[in-house]
Amino acid sequence: MNEIEIGRGKRGRRAYSFDDIAVLPSRRTRDPEEVSLDWQIDAYHFEMPVIAAPMDSVMSPTTAVAFGEAGGLPVLDLEGLWTRYSDPEPLLAEIASLDPVVATSRMQEIYAAPIQPELITERLRGLRAAGVTVAGALSPQNTQQHWRTVVDAGVDLFVIRGTTVSAEHVSSRSEPLNLKRFIYELDVPVIVGGAASYTAALHLMRTGAAGVLVGFGGGAAHTTRQALGIHAPMASAVADVAAARRDYLDESGGRYVHVIADGGLGTSGDIVKAVACGADAVMLGAALARAADAPGRGYHWGAEAHHPELPRGSRVEVGSVAPLQEVLFGPSKVADGTTNLIGALRRAMATTGYTEVKELQRIEVVVAPHQPS
Repeated sequence: MNEIEIGRGKRGRRAYSFDDIAVLPSRRTRDPEEVSLDWQIDAYHFEMPVIAAPMDSVMSPTTAVAFGEAGGLPVLDLEGLWTRYSDPEPLLAEIASLDPVVATSRMQEIYAAPIQPELITERLRGLRAAGVTVAGALSPQNTQQHWRTVVDAGVDLFVIRGTTVSAEHVSSRSEPLNLKRFIYELDVPVIVGGAASYTAALHLMRTGAAGVLVGFGGGAAHTTRQALGIHAPMASAVADVAAARRDYLDESGGRYVHVIADGGLGTSGDIVKAVACGADAVMLGAALARAADAPGRGYHWGAEAHHPELPRGSRVEVGSVAPLQEVLFGPSKVADGTTNLIGALRRAMATTGYTEVKELQRIEVVVAPHQPS
């Protein structure tokens, strides 16, 4: 362990963010056309290893269909505006126009409306009718109340996503969600997270999850580090969870659990480095919220931004750089890694000599903190 002394009574492990590392070319290069970005989780195959984050600023039913048709996995937030209001478009426009001084309090009011089970059914069946893979997300707190509605609506993949999700939540006031029993009894594969350590991820893998989301408070709209003092630098977190995947593969006799980086992925270079640290796929929020056709209208926020008691996020302006297709596939008109994300991943793999995403996990990584010129 690379520990440093913080003071006489405390030592800490050094951890690294994606900005702290870089990948190195190998001895060969490839033609970009020979690179495959295909990704499969359970029975579901995708043309790129990218999941759209279940956030109202990123995914609406319309953008979910477009993202699915583009070859990715869209996840709809089943606790967002689309399941609280029959027509949330005026509210999305209002959120984008709010003065920063009142944005948090007004969002708390807007999101205080109850979740309507019939709208969960309507939104998921709409995705089913469009022919894309149907995925929806609930927080651990609301999973027990709404999971049956989600499954009955015909979901393909179920996502349980929170700032942090553990397999051992302890409460003396209520019966916590038993993840192992829940996943065992469910008929659909489950992706669960976030987790940010080897031990937490290993316990989540033992519940039977098909994938584990890696991240804690590192997203563009999170203020978890300021509010709670908690933050997990993503490069180290992904590498730690990838080690848990390796050890669980041996422990379980060959059961592979997908590691999905979720947070701190603002540019195409971050996606490359997430895979290099061991991720099988990435979940993108702010990077997709920058699309001109994203529902956030140039703004980005998550559920932490409107928590009724302790907000740990904010509505941030990310701007609109290009339509979704251009954000994903180019052609890029800027050189900052915010557009042609998939083309950049393909180019990076070709430049470093890899033709499969899983091969890129073996690339050499160096600690080289970014120094802006």
